[in-house]
Amino acid sequence: MPPKLAIAPSPVVLHVASDAAPTARPRDDRTLVPVRHGVWADAAAWRTLAPWDRYLARVHAVALLRPDALFCRESAAALWGQPIFGEPRDIHLLDGQATRSHRVGDVVRHASLTTSRFVETGGLLLTAPADTAVALARALPPAWGLAAVDATIGKRQLGLCTIAEIRDAFLLQVDRRHRRRCAWAIEHADPRSESVGESVSRAVIGWLGYEEPELQHPFHFEGQNDRCDFYWPRSDIAGESDGYGKYRTPADLAAEKRREDRLRRHLRGFARWDWNDAMRAEPLRRTLEASGVRRIRPPVPAMLATLTSHSHRPRRNLAREAG
Repeated sequence: MPPKLAIAPSPVVLHVASDAAPTARPRDDRTLVPVRHGVWADAAAWRTLAPWDRYLARVHAVALLRPDALFCRESAAALWGQPIFGEPRDIHLLDGQATRSHRVGDVVRHASLTTSRFVETGGLLLTAPADTAVALARALPPAWGLAAVDATIGKRQLGLCTIAEIRDAFLLQVDRRHRRRCAWAIEHADPRSESVGESVSRAVIGWLGYEEPELQHPFHFEGQNDRCDFYWPRSDIAGESDGYGKYRTPADLAAEKRREDRLRRHLRGFARWDWNDAMRAEPLRRTLEASGVRRIRPPVPAMLATLTSHSHRPRRNLAREAG
């Protein structure tokens, strides 16, 4: 299997209680924290984990206890490195023998209503990247489903499969629920998108009624090669979606300021926004309006409304964070 299909390891070392010395009692060790019954992690390391990494550790803990588990949906996505938003409540397993889904604690065993393909890698069984992307696009709000598909096919993100493979996986679906949502994400997916923030921004730009931008447009000004997340050629306006930690050092920030000044000297306009602006939509609308980007159709309130109940930050280990 190609290296790029390797699964994400647990972000912390996990200890199974049965592996401890006969006299050891992990529950009495204050340096340990239970990840689930019978699996423990270092408490200090656990406290530093982001929500999405806690979820990945929980998935690995289930794998330790259930070697035959077949992971799907968000659980498979966490293992593939696909976008995870916050810390999902449930661990998702696929049960090919079940006729209906059922829950035990935080583990949901889904009846197989599809002909999802699965792979074995790193000693784990999980749905294939394309099938996992389809499951996410069905289960998540549209903008996040788009981000999941973009990340899966993205040339500068995960590159786990092609859009053709995702379309094939979609056609295998028997369950009719949320098919239109999934079809929308597949139709609008673009491998040029380099981050979750760019994908969500692209969806919101369209729902606000603005013309579709070009992605990753190159510029050559003053002897320098630059590239912007978005470019509207008819308006001659560039746009940049900033992510958390995108400019990690003062030198990075200074270089970005010089780049923006250079682009502003040669373009009609330059717009910049962040993840929260895109998720709230109205700040992004004001930014685009002030920059002169053309609105070519009325907004789509029903699609914009899907943003309101989902405000978690995206996982940070996805390529170039959210920006």
